[in-house]
Amino acid sequence: MKKALVWIMAILIITGLTGCENSANTKEEMQDDGSINNKPTQNENMSGLISLTSQIAELESGLSAVRFDGDYAFDLFLEQGGAESDQDVFRFISQSLLSVSADLQMRPEGFGCSTISIPNTDGGYLFGRNFDWQNCDALIVASYPKDGYASISTVNLGFIRQGAGIASSMLTDKILTFAALYAPLDGMNEKGLCVSVNMIEDNATIQQDTDKADITTTTAIRLLLDKVATTDEALELLRQYDLHASMNFMVHFAIADSTGKSVAVEYVNNEMIVTDTPILTNFYLADGEKQGIGTSQSHERFDILNDAISDHTSMNKEEVKDALDSVSKDNFGEFESTEWSVIFDQSDYTATYYHRENYETAYAFKIETS
Repeated sequence: MKKALVWIMAILIITGLTGCENSANTKEEMQDDGSINNKPTQNENMSGLISLTSQIAELESGLSAVRFDGDYAFDLFLEQGGAESDQDVFRFISQSLLSVSADLQMRPEGFGCSTISIPNTDGGYLFGRNFDWQNCDALIVASYPKDGYASISTVNLGFIRQGAGIASSMLTDKILTFAALYAPLDGMNEKGLCVSVNMIEDNATIQQDTDKADITTTTAIRLLLDKVATTDEALELLRQYDLHASMNFMVHFAIADSTGKSVAVEYVNNEMIVTDTPILTNFYLADGEKQGIGTSQSHERFDILNDAISDHTSMNKEEVKDALDSVSKDNFGEFESTEWSVIFDQSDYTATYYHRENYETAYAFKIETS
């Protein structure tokens, strides 16, 4: 995240449109240079769970978390027709809300991912997800919108870059949080609905063009997290919009709900195709001309996960963690790393994160359900 976004959002902070409010405790530590570093605290009523505020808290280098309460104008974004590109998403924020203009782009670099949905040995279902990329700054966002479901989502701040200059001191927590709300790559809401986007290495992209309102890859995820409780509702809602792939990547979505219904949503020749599957990596699953297209390693990761669930009718969180570890990037000798792994418990609404393949240190959060 660099400069144009700051310029877009600076006035937002002044006008109070972000709606962020302190809602939990933090621990402030004085640094050697006299600055304050906010540390998350564990909630005494929920052992091991981390409480957050509207100030971004660094969990460790490259991994931070924040809470948002209020209105981030997503309903207005949808009502005015959505957006056909990432640039249009932020143009909406700047022009429609602020009467200013700015240049914001998404960084065109690829990423790999793996997801798994499986019954929880302790009851309910678990959804696990690896995000594979180069080292990046990841932000976990606990969102409590004015109108919509509460959720926890994850954002790669490195995917957003600026096109115009402004002082780095203007990069406030509120600015970053507001932008992150429009750029999730995975998440779970208070109904247990989980969504993840995975890239497919293909020259094709997704640019649906009908008379429907428009959404991008990341705003599609925000739409589902905010608005739907089940996989069927998610599919119905997606069909009401024209999808435009962020950064012109070919992508597909993994969607799973608290009943265990898990699907891949893919787009072939701009037509939405749904395939029942508990696993998704980075190749097409849909029957037809595209089936199997993707990286060879993504097939290998799929097979590893498929073998894992074939041996288990259910898994506990530790076993899902081990499954994610088995397909993390350090197993394949590549320059990329698994930047985060997350296990969403779709019954108790907790999200447990592991950073950069360190599966000994966990960061756990719980969605406060209404």
